[in-house]
Amino acid sequence: MTEQTVRIASAHGLHARPATLFTQAAARASIPVQIAKNGKSVNAASILAVISLGIDHNDEVVLTADGDTADAVLTELAGLLSTDFDAE
Repeated sequence: MTEQTVRIASAHGLHARPATLFTQAAARASIPVQIAKNGKSVNAASILAVISLGIDHNDEVVLTADGDTADAVLTELAGLLSTDFDAE
């Protein structure tokens, strides 16, 4: 199991737009990915599940995945979470 902790960069947290970009990328991954906040873990490909976590600016989340491509997948997803989409 590969794990990566990421701090949320978007100024308004993981609201609809950045959450959609994130979950679409997670859905395209060849392996299942989980995202967790405060110990609650959900399917990273589910927009409703991700939004239900109430992820705000500067929150830390933990991404986990298992498989041959886990490192690459988590690096890509972490990059999305580390981008402030509200600044664009």
